[in-house]
Amino acid sequence: MDVVCGVIEDSEGRFLACLRPQGRHLGGLWEFPGGKVEPGEDPQAALARELEEELGIRVDVREALRPVEWHYANGAIRLLPYHCRILEGDPHPHEHERLLWCAPEDFRTLKWADADVLVLGQLSPDGAARAPIALDSTCRVVVERKPAEETRPDAAMESGA
Repeated sequence: MDVVCGVIEDSEGRFLACLRPQGRHLGGLWEFPGGKVEPGEDPQAALARELEEELGIRVDVREALRPVEWHYANGAIRLLPYHCRILEGDPHPHEHERLLWCAPEDFRTLKWADADVLVLGQLSPDGAARAPIALDSTCRVVVERKPAEETRPDAAMESGA
């Protein structure tokens, strides 16, 4: 199965990392945002669509990095990473728990999904990525998704607000 991911870099040389939600496949692991390529869909168009759905941003999909083939317990994927630049919008975690802007030297502070580790090796000068240690302060939180009960319109009434 073909899966695309966006390697989105900000003006300070940091990359957008997204935390997969607990309870889902690869929950609690960090990844580059993206998703499945639909049958007959162009991978770059799929990436633009996925980033708009997942993060609420429009992007310019630029050059491709080396594809990564990985076998998870539930099946194999071919991850197609692309450098991207945000054209419009600010990333918001519609489908992720948390977003971070992280410098390549700090990639090792996050526990990444296995296929994404191989993408990190194409960006990080030392190729190191996956040592689960404490989050370094040089990674900047963009935004965290609020729990569903806090975002429901009737939640304020239930809490007596």
